[in-house]
Amino acid sequence: MIIRPYRPEDLPRVRQITVESFEGVSIDRNIEARFGPVAGQDWRSRKARDVSADCEVQPEGVFVAEDGGKVVGYVTTRLDRVTGIGRIPNLAVDATHRGQGTGSALIRHALDWMREQGMAMAKIETLVQNERGQALYPRFGFVEVARQIHYVMRLEGDPEGGEGGG
Repeated sequence: MIIRPYRPEDLPRVRQITVESFEGVSIDRNIEARFGPVAGQDWRSRKARDVSADCEVQPEGVFVAEDGGKVVGYVTTRLDRVTGIGRIPNLAVDATHRGQGTGSALIRHALDWMREQGMAMAKIETLVQNERGQALYPRFGFVEVARQIHYVMRLEGDPEGGEGGG
């Protein structure tokens, strides 16, 4: 397996790995489980759109793991040069390559790249239900600094009387 810079032709495979990997560990999936599809879009299309944006906004900070010529995982990064904080918004590995160190290799590569880019800190977020991420990230030195609650409400209809109302 090798890790290499992302190329635009990787996007369909990156999107595929995304929707296969984030089942059960995506805020968009949680929203859909509670409210159903939003604006005619299911959670998979929203999550794939998010990772496409990562690849478009900062493509030089996206890296893919390739095995036998096939993309089997990826990591996206975003750098804030003003604050010196680099983020890892998305990390996903094909089911056939999980538990083999692919995710760890991608994180290590992303962290090394952030250091090369002069970042002072790295940040990654995960949901409580992502037990794999919660076990993995501290191994690299990530320390939990906060927990966040995500609230969602419908904007049509009566929010007081409907789903998600108070």
